[in-house]
Amino acid sequence: MASKFLLTFAICRLIVTVGLTLDPTELLRLELEGQLSLEPADVGSASRDFGGMQTAHPMAVLHPASAQDVARLVKSAYESAHGLGISARGHGHSINGQAMTANGLVIQMSGLRKPTPPRVSEKSMYVDVWGGELWIDVLRSTLEYGLAPKSWTDYLYLSVGGTLSNAGISGQAFNHGPQFTNVYELDVVTGKGELLTCSKEQNSELYDAVLGGLGQFGIITRARIALERAPRRVRWIRVLYSNFTAFTQDQEYLISLAGQPQKFDYVEGFVIVDEGLINNWRSSFFSPRNPVKISSLYADGGVLYCLEITKNYQESNADTIDQEVEALLKRLNFIPASVFTTDLPYVDFLDRVHKAELKLRAKNLWDVPHPWLNLFVPKSRIADFDKGVFKGILGNNTSGPILIYPMNKNKWDDKTSVVTPNEDVFYLVALLRSALDNGDEMQGLEYLSNQNRRILQFCDEAGINVKQYLPHYTTQQEWIRHFGEKWTLFSRRKMEFDPRHILATGQRIFAPLLNPRGASF
Repeated sequence: MASKFLLTFAICRLIVTVGLTLDPTELLRLELEGQLSLEPADVGSASRDFGGMQTAHPMAVLHPASAQDVARLVKSAYESAHGLGISARGHGHSINGQAMTANGLVIQMSGLRKPTPPRVSEKSMYVDVWGGELWIDVLRSTLEYGLAPKSWTDYLYLSVGGTLSNAGISGQAFNHGPQFTNVYELDVVTGKGELLTCSKEQNSELYDAVLGGLGQFGIITRARIALERAPRRVRWIRVLYSNFTAFTQDQEYLISLAGQPQKFDYVEGFVIVDEGLINNWRSSFFSPRNPVKISSLYADGGVLYCLEITKNYQESNADTIDQEVEALLKRLNFIPASVFTTDLPYVDFLDRVHKAELKLRAKNLWDVPHPWLNLFVPKSRIADFDKGVFKGILGNNTSGPILIYPMNKNKWDDKTSVVTPNEDVFYLVALLRSALDNGDEMQGLEYLSNQNRRILQFCDEAGINVKQYLPHYTTQQEWIRHFGEKWTLFSRRKMEFDPRHILATGQRIFAPLLNPRGASF
């Protein structure tokens, strides 16, 4: 009775404050177990994201108590004659308002309220988790059993549903594939309000659509994630290159070892184009007492490249780790005497970015605009990208880390919704910049955003067929070009699973159908 009273009160406030177009009795009949909130803190939080470049105010925010809450709300919006946009929000780490909705409802999947705790199956080596669960909490839960997921993102304070709706990538992807290839089963609420279990064997069309589907086909309420025995420690190594060809050849050699026992477990890299310490917000890896400056090394075009690799190990094989690492390093062509090494617990390595986050928060440098640009670049054109962008457009100022590392396309499932370059190997190039209002024009949001546009224009004019990861476009024609030959399948799946276009409208892929069902728009 109390919850129904609160819901009635919330609906009345919606009518008064924002002019709710949905019939209030439709919401009352939902009998939601969770909380429908109009609190300024909830609405304000849902109206912004990590990107800090856009705002969109929802009418209300639902904190669901179950998957059934999510299904009831979506079904009500689908069946309503008025229509209502629905966006699922995890930890709010989107860059361009993808999880926002204006004059709709946001379902806050992550937060203090967790409908179901993680459930680990030691026998079958998987964990069932709520779609809004953060990966850091998945890790903590599975480590209690000595287990861990196989594939990660660099930052663990992201929701499971959020990363699976994109791909979820880090330095393990060359070997295990992205996170979404390590999922056995999903529970999904479609745009019709249906709560369905899907996998490769059951409702496979929905399963393939949702993975990498940018939230367009359903809201993930549960994921069954593959596990492996968790290593105890990590040997973390960084080596430097002044020659881009040597750098990429070594990266490509290392990922060619996927599936073999003698390999590194993580392969990434980053670009250094500005003077100063070879360090960044992603870690405190290099000692401030032992600074390395670009000017002290020969750098082709003023640019250095850092290969970042790890080898996992247990206490039982710690005595052989030196030999294994040395054997792998002998095959590489980095700058002599540029090897930086540290050993640390597995958890500390996976959670390395969060430690840097805390330092930036202490300096008020975290909650700033983040005009990030993430691109998949085909292997055949990565050298052209280096010349035109790293040694050209960027100059000597980055305003944040620039990641670059290759992945094996055969580790990606082409039946999913995600699109990648049509080559056996492609690179992620991630420009993870922060815009600062400190009087330096080259660190400002306008300058960095214009630089992103110049990079995309350069790729277009040079014929480099890049694909955006965490894509952002403003017109459907741009989306059609992005998806290419997958567009027909993508749009057909949309009509099947979200025919009224009510889900994830912040992606700006499909115009909402807010008329009664059957009407055109």
